[in-house]
Amino acid sequence: MSVFARLFRLIWGADVDRALRPVLAVGFASSMGGSTVWSFVGLWAIRDLHASQSAVGVAFLISAMVGVLAGYAGGHLSDHVGRRPLILVSWACQVALMLGFLAAGGRELVGLGLMCLGGLVFQIGSASSQAMIADLVPRERHEQAYAAVRVAQNLGVTLGPPTGGLFLFLGSWPVLFAGAAALFFAGFVLALRFLPRYGDYAPEEPPTRHSFGVIVRDRPFLLFLVSSALAWLVYVSFEVVLPISLVEAHGLSAPTWGALVIVNPIVVTLFQLRLIRVVRAVPAAVKLAVALPLMGFPFVLLRAVDAVPAVAVMILVFVVGEMLWVPTSQTIVAGLAPEDVRGAYMGALGSVSAIGFALGPFFGLQIRAAYGDAAVWAAVAALSLVAAVMGAAACRIAIARRPRPASAAA
Repeated sequence: MSVFARLFRLIWGADVDRALRPVLAVGFASSMGGSTVWSFVGLWAIRDLHASQSAVGVAFLISAMVGVLAGYAGGHLSDHVGRRPLILVSWACQVALMLGFLAAGGRELVGLGLMCLGGLVFQIGSASSQAMIADLVPRERHEQAYAAVRVAQNLGVTLGPPTGGLFLFLGSWPVLFAGAAALFFAGFVLALRFLPRYGDYAPEEPPTRHSFGVIVRDRPFLLFLVSSALAWLVYVSFEVVLPISLVEAHGLSAPTWGALVIVNPIVVTLFQLRLIRVVRAVPAAVKLAVALPLMGFPFVLLRAVDAVPAVAVMILVFVVGEMLWVPTSQTIVAGLAPEDVRGAYMGALGSVSAIGFALGPFFGLQIRAAYGDAAVWAAVAALSLVAAVMGAAACRIAIARRPRPASAAA
C-alpha cells in the first residue's frame, strides 16, 4: 500500500464512496487555493495598494453581499444546466481573478474592485458542489459524505496559509497571485477531468417550476435558514472577533493565537468522520440543539479565566460543536430539498453563510466597542441558543409535515 493510500485510510477510513473521491480532490484544491490567497489579500490591499482599513472593510462587505445573490443564483442555474458546468465556471473565474490581481499593479480602485468580486466567483459554484454530493450518494449516506468533503476542505485550509507565506517568502505579491492562479488552474483541470456530468441520484429532468416560489412557501426551510444565519454569526465571531478579543482584552500575543487556532483544522481533519460515525443514530434536531450552544457558550468563560490552556479547551469545545453543526445542517437541507430544485436549496444555504460573514464582524465589533468584551460573548451565547431552538423546531415541523424528506434528513 502506498504512502498516499495509507494517509487516505488514516484520515477518511475505508468507507468513502468511490463516486465521492473526485469531489474530495476538488474540494481540497478549492479550499487550499482560496486560503492560500485570501488570507493575505487584505494585507496586500493595505500595504501594496495603500488602501485604508475602512476601504478594505467595505470591499469585503461588498464581496460578501454579492456572494449572497451569487449563492442562490448559482444553485438555481445548476438545477437547469447541471452541477459540473457551474463548478467549472467558478474555477475559471477564480483563475481569472488571480490574474487580475497580478495585473492590478498599484492601482487601488482596480484592486479593491477585484476584491469585491471574490464572493461572486466563489459562490457561483459552491451550491453546485454541495448539491453534487447529494447527487452522488444515497440519502442514508449524505451526512457521512458531507463530513468527508469537509475533512478534505479543512486539509486545504490547513495547508493554504503556509503555502501563501512560502510564496511571499520566495518572491513578493506577484509570486503569491501567480502561485494561487496555478493552484486554481490545477483545480480546474481536476474538475474538468474527473467530476462526473451526472450522479446516480441526481434528478432525471430539469425543474419545470421556479425554485424561488418553492422556497418561499417552504416554511420549515425558511425557519431553518434563519437558524443557519444566526449560527453563522456565531461561527464568524470565532473567526474574526475572538482573535481581537484575546489579543486586546486578554493579553495573548498574535503568535499565541496563531498556535491556538491550529487546533480547529487539526481536530476537524482527524476526528470529523469519527464523530459523525459515533452520532449517526442521533436525530438531526438533537444534534443541532447540542452543537450550537457548544459553539456559543465557551467564550463566556473568558470573563473568569483566560489562561492559554483554558482558551485551548474553549476552542476545542467550540470545534466539537462545529463538527456536529456543519454536516448536520448540510444533510438536513439535502433532505428537505425537493430533488428537482436541490441546487437552489443549497444555494440559499450558502447565501446565509455569506450574510454571516458580512454582518458578523460588523455587529460583533460594534457591540464590543459600545459595551465591552464580555457583552460580545454573552450576545454570541444568546444567538447560539436562539439558533439551536429554531433549527430543532424546523426539523420537528418538517418531520410532521413532510415525512419522507424530513425523516431522511433526521
